[in-house]
Amino acid sequence: MKPCKHLIFAFLALAMSHTVQAQSAPLDRVSVQINEGILLESEITGMLKTVKANATAAGQDLPSDSALRTQVIERLIMTRLQMQMADRIGLHIGDLQLDQTIGNIAKEQKLTVEQMQVKIAQEGMSWNQYREQLREEITLGEIQRIQVQRRIQVSPQEINNLVKMIEEKGLEQVEFQIGHILIEVPNNPNSEQLEKASKRAETVLKRVKDGDDFRRTAIAASSGPKALEGGVWDYMNINEMPTLFAEVLGNAKPGDVIGPIRSGAGFHIIKVLDARGLETKEVDEVRSRHILVKPSPILSEERAKAMLEKFAVQIRSGDADFAALAHQYSEDPGSAAKGGELGWADPSVYVPAFSQTLNALEINEISEPFRSSHGWHIVQLEERRKTDATDKFNTNRAHQLIFRRKFNEELQNWLDEMRAEAYIEVFEPEKNRGE
Repeated sequence: MKPCKHLIFAFLALAMSHTVQAQSAPLDRVSVQINEGILLESEITGMLKTVKANATAAGQDLPSDSALRTQVIERLIMTRLQMQMADRIGLHIGDLQLDQTIGNIAKEQKLTVEQMQVKIAQEGMSWNQYREQLREEITLGEIQRIQVQRRIQVSPQEINNLVKMIEEKGLEQVEFQIGHILIEVPNNPNSEQLEKASKRAETVLKRVKDGDDFRRTAIAASSGPKALEGGVWDYMNINEMPTLFAEVLGNAKPGDVIGPIRSGAGFHIIKVLDARGLETKEVDEVRSRHILVKPSPILSEERAKAMLEKFAVQIRSGDADFAALAHQYSEDPGSAAKGGELGWADPSVYVPAFSQTLNALEINEISEPFRSSHGWHIVQLEERRKTDATDKFNTNRAHQLIFRRKFNEELQNWLDEMRAEAYIEVFEPEKNRGE
């Protein structure tokens, strides 16, 4: 039996209708396989649009679409590989931690979370998109830190060499005003003369350190060339001054008294009266203590937070002792045995969530529970102080510079290794096949 002519036309019309719909709204497709995961064409298209929009806003030229597509695919592949690694080791940024991070970002921008939501919407992104993008950024940062940090070793010798370079370069720009006292010894002195001069030098040194006026002491006791000027040498660069001075001024600061130093002429006492162009670093340090509770398959994020909320209430009311709770419950092995005490430190040495919380506390105040990359904490700020940390600053700076250089090198090595070991297959669009 032949089909009705009208029925055939109806089928053709229906087929053409579906074809038109398919052309106007094409189905998504798998563009890349990455190990056990996939990358969809819509993800590539979305990132291409974002890159082009950002380039237009910045007035920046872009390469051809095909070259740009290759770069975008590569970036998405590397991101997906890192996220897969995070899944394998059980690294997951929960909603509580994400909410806390968003709160901190809003605070830094002097906005409420509600105002921040409005701002994100005005920029053309939904709040859920923003949250998931931020969750991914936090995860990438954490997985990189976990995987790369353990590959890096910074030796004390490397730090010392760089500190020396930093200090020498800095000293080239510094001019010192030096006070100098020389306790003279005769030519070819015998042991008695040496001992007598040494004792006199120690007596003079003690007077200077005890606060006697340096200039008056120098006029009375020094045999040096500047004795009548109160022992004061005018401002000199490290390269201009006598070798004896230059050798002992490496880490000196105004007010430092150095000596006695023995030379062929006798015993020298040197005081740094002033320095022009000397970079000193005064830092704010805090003394604090904390209790750390780490979520686990047995202890959920919510229960860990609630546990610390209870501790904070008990401590504030006087029903519990901070040190005793830290000793019993804190999972920080370095501080638990000391009642949670962390000692004196620059807050910047702690992870961002911890340092931000400390900086916002008043003396003796106990924080609300907060989440860091280590787990849930409550922290109490015990004291603040300012300290001259120039030497420590240079050491930390040297360590950071070396660590950052090695981190960037090792990060690239780790990414290259991970990509080399991965199964990756890129499926070209239909129109490009066979060309």
